[in-house]
Amino acid sequence: MPLAITRRALFAATAALALAGQGQAQGDIPVIAAASDLQFALTEIAAAFRADTGMDVRLAFGSTGNFARQIREGAPFQIFMAADESFIAALHADGFTPDAGDLYALGRIVIMVPTGSALTPDPALDSLARMLAAGQITRFAIPNPDHAPYGMRAREALITKGIWDDLHPVLVVGENVSQAAQFALSGNAEGGIIAYSLALAPEVTARGNFALIPEDWHEPLRQRMVLLNGAGQVAQAFYAYMNARAARDIMDRYGFTLPQE
Repeated sequence: MPLAITRRALFAATAALALAGQGQAQGDIPVIAAASDLQFALTEIAAAFRADTGMDVRLAFGSTGNFARQIREGAPFQIFMAADESFIAALHADGFTPDAGDLYALGRIVIMVPTGSALTPDPALDSLARMLAAGQITRFAIPNPDHAPYGMRAREALITKGIWDDLHPVLVVGENVSQAAQFALSGNAEGGIIAYSLALAPEVTARGNFALIPEDWHEPLRQRMVLLNGAGQVAQAFYAYMNARAARDIMDRYGFTLPQE
């Protein structure tokens, strides 16, 4: 366990004892800016944190790039959980965080198709390439590659496959990976590229099929979290809780791993 996490865990235990039995005022509930691929996993973790400590957090899900911009503009977040660590490195370099944070997961992308689609989800994207060449792809969803890391990795994978330029005219672009998943499964698209963590959620799995895209087809999705300047005790306790076994079990179930795993 990293030393920084160990110290935070000790602080979190102290904070939990100090706050236990006091209740938690509405103004003391920190807001966490979290990448959309965490939608299902982090919601479960926040519920477990509440059950285990009596403390609460509020979750805001969106694209990492948009959150980084909002933090620079003064948004009152206390924790930033990014889908790409480069955004946190830039914030730290510019003085918005007390340290460089901690790696909390490696993400993966999948091709996802709705039930009944003529498109077959295969890791090498061969079905997508064939149908595209035959003019049979009318809409294909990805997150916005301008500010969503999962969109950036989707674009890299499509470039690796050699079909980015041909696919570009029929792309439906989601503001974040969660919206891209909605578009991919809407029935108005043949499919899309989304986060593995979303594809594993029962609510999503019930609506389609997916295949993991080779991880060497794109740059790694090194997902990092960081406490922002002025983060309070509850935020620090939740940050430490992310390394607790209960939280890691949930993250594992949604396909999030760490390098040592």
